[in-house]
Amino acid sequence: MAFRVAVCLLEIHIPQAASLKRKRQVIQSLVKRLRNRFNISMAEVGCQDLWQRSELAVAAICQNSGSADRVMEQVLSFIEHEGSVEIISSKVELY
Repeated sequence: MAFRVAVCLLEIHIPQAASLKRKRQVIQSLVKRLRNRFNISMAEVGCQDLWQRSELAVAAICQNSGSADRVMEQVLSFIEHEGSVEIISSKVELY
């Protein structure tokens, strides 16, 4: 049984967040839409006390490395075009 795990660490900026409550609303909405659309696991893993910044971890299990790369590319593209957040940095690793 062969499979690949893709993990991505994202650092994002949330320009319209003027409070932690608003930040959490934006993050929860984004996480829910990404989970439903791409069948991935996702969680906020850092910068939880900052209003306009967050670190998110994304994980996907795929049959091969090509599929894993494609899923992560689609996730990053979705976030970039989504509009409510800006990607500051991203790091993708395959296992």
